[in-house]
Amino acid sequence: MCSARDDRTARAVIRDRALELFAAQGPASVTVRQIASAAEVSPGLVIHHFGSKDGLRAAVDDHVASVFDGLFAGAARGELDLSDGASMAEVLLAELPPDSPVPAYLRRLLLSGDPAGTAVFRRWFAASRAMTGKLVERGVLAPGRDPEVRTAFLMVNDLVLLLLRDQLADVLGVDPLAPEGASRWAEEVLSVYRDGLFGKGEETS
Repeated sequence: MCSARDDRTARAVIRDRALELFAAQGPASVTVRQIASAAEVSPGLVIHHFGSKDGLRAAVDDHVASVFDGLFAGAARGELDLSDGASMAEVLLAELPPDSPVPAYLRRLLLSGDPAGTAVFRRWFAASRAMTGKLVERGVLAPGRDPEVRTAFLMVNDLVLLLLRDQLADVLGVDPLAPEGASRWAEEVLSVYRDGLFGKGEETS
């Protein structure tokens, strides 16, 4: 990443440092002075570029939303096929650096009920709805009696990998979004979807 001392890139560096701090501590707990220190600039330069902490927060939200917009646009164009058990969460992480703060920030947005998180959730649902519709047309998925609820169900199973990634890694002994963990997860998910979850129970004579 370029130095924030270069004014041509200072805005992006400040935004990225703010994203990291917001993801780790929550936006309400982070001060302009902390962001400036992390970006190695003066607090005045932060205000110069963004007007206020709220303006910087809006820029961070717009940046995170743009990451998802690219993913969702690909889904809308039919470029993503998740019928092999891959998840939107896996696709997202594949597009990000391994140490990206975006997933952690998304967790905060979604779990806090933040309007920016609600907006991302709605776009994610719309993209998932379009994708499931295409898979139904191809005969990969059964339509179900309530396509909206079915889409929401599949989406929740996807989102849990992001929202509970650390907890799942702890109990499973493997990161569910790393290659090995993702393979294990996808195999079992496909088994449940294909064969069902419940056994037949004991046979009665």
